[in-house]
Amino acid sequence: MHDDVYQMYLEEVKRIPACTRKEERLLLDQIRNGNASARERLLEGMLHFVLELSGRYKNRGLPMGDLVQEANMALLLALEQYEKGEFRRQVEDLAVSRIEEALEQQSQEKQAAEEVAARVNVLKDISQMMAEELGREATVEELAAKMKMTVEDIKDIMKVTLDAMSVSPEVRM
Repeated sequence: MHDDVYQMYLEEVKRIPACTRKEERLLLDQIRNGNASARERLLEGMLHFVLELSGRYKNRGLPMGDLVQEANMALLLALEQYEKGEFRRQVEDLAVSRIEEALEQQSQEKQAAEEVAARVNVLKDISQMMAEELGREATVEELAAKMKMTVEDIKDIMKVTLDAMSVSPEVRM
């Protein structure tokens, strides 16, 4: 679905003529004088530039649609904050900042998910080992002592495991 929306977006942008730098300066002057149609034209005309900026971050962890969304937000912010200077540079600086922040957040979320998965696997292994040793299922307290964790930590890991099982399509209750 993400790809379909992105493809539709690309088709729409192809139909819009890109802003030249000369037109951009003219539109910015008109916007300062309160011209709403100039604002719309500038935003539409800059979409090609937004796509170019987004493309620099392709295949780095976020779908293109998300990258374009961040760059579009940067375009809107740059227009809101614009006073004087090179508008494209302001858009680019904001877009780079937003995209890199989104990529970092994605990376942190992935790392956190991997850490949780590792804890779940360790808990499963230790639980099985203790069940064999004890001849019964280990209590949460026993697992916590063995893993040198708090009872709450063990319960949190167990909750993650149960939550994952409840949304898995293969599991039948």
